[in-house]
Amino acid sequence: MDIAIIGAGIGGLTTALALKRRNIPFKVYEAAEELKPVGTGIILGINAMQVYHQLQIENKILTAGKKVDSINVTDFKLSPITETLLLPFEQKFGHKSIAIHRAELHHILTDEVGKENIVLNSRLSNAVKIDNKHYQLSFENGNKANHTFIIGADGINSKIRKIFFPDTQLRDAHQICFRGVTRFNLPPIYKNELIEGWGQGKRFGFVEISEGNVYWYFLVNQNLYQKHNDLNIYLQDAPEFVREMILNTSKEKWFTANLQDLKPITEWQKDRVILLGDAAHATTPNMGQGACQAIEDAYVLFRLLEKYNPEQAFESYPSIRIEKAHHIVNTSWKIGKISQLENRLLMGIRNLMLRKTPQSTQTKNFERLFTLNHVN
Repeated sequence: MDIAIIGAGIGGLTTALALKRRNIPFKVYEAAEELKPVGTGIILGINAMQVYHQLQIENKILTAGKKVDSINVTDFKLSPITETLLLPFEQKFGHKSIAIHRAELHHILTDEVGKENIVLNSRLSNAVKIDNKHYQLSFENGNKANHTFIIGADGINSKIRKIFFPDTQLRDAHQICFRGVTRFNLPPIYKNELIEGWGQGKRFGFVEISEGNVYWYFLVNQNLYQKHNDLNIYLQDAPEFVREMILNTSKEKWFTANLQDLKPITEWQKDRVILLGDAAHATTPNMGQGACQAIEDAYVLFRLLEKYNPEQAFESYPSIRIEKAHHIVNTSWKIGKISQLENRLLMGIRNLMLRKTPQSTQTKNFERLFTLNHVN
């Protein structure tokens, strides 16, 4: 009995580490020819850090990243709309939220999983069931491999999903996202804070991910960007340091994407094949929960495999995870629309309503976010 994990992203490697901690044989197959530092920043919420505590790598992440003390939404001039202090949640759950470079997290996971367990240059071309117990994986390089179980952790454009669960649909958010990491000295009041500034059909965000290194992002509605594809125009009314932080980042280091998600699907498991992470529930990044939800998927498998054999674990996993994952996808989609309104009257009403939202409502929402799924 062994398990093939397709994809060596955060979800795939966290799952591999969970299997390693349970002494279950596995192999990770990754399309890339080498594991090199890529990506920008990532927020590991208190939910994700609870998982990494149980997988015994929390301290390494705390050392490599930067603690986030609050999550603040502002207008485009940095006037507050909502402020969420994370200390009460740290005290309740016993863990912190951490901002970290994606490459640093990937390095920690790769070291823990072991490079000998990761097969590179293995872009999947097909997977078929060859008997009652085995699947054969075929790769574009001509190699083949047989495994008893398959975990598809191969992202929003998952090949495993296309093979075993073909009736799925991606949704276009009609927003363009720019991301980058730069050396920058933030004003002291913004240290240890995740800030998101909402403008007219646009928004920016930033957080320090290590001493002197800032992860920033900027989003603009597609219809606006088609008229003017110069970020200088959209940043004219942003605070000077925000303009400087973004525009002084070398464009070669920018990551640009048209935002999409996966329209929620209810089938994540077929026989001994499951989907995990973005392959199962790709979300827009508006709640900072994409990777966190993949990490939670790995946690549920980790807990199930403590009590059940892999076949039973695979069967139980979707019913435990689907409700929360779909809640994240749907809520994130709504936030994306609300945060980038273009009508100034609606923007004003939105800001007023958010400012009047009771703290108890915010607390309830974050507690739901940070609470891990219970596994019987």
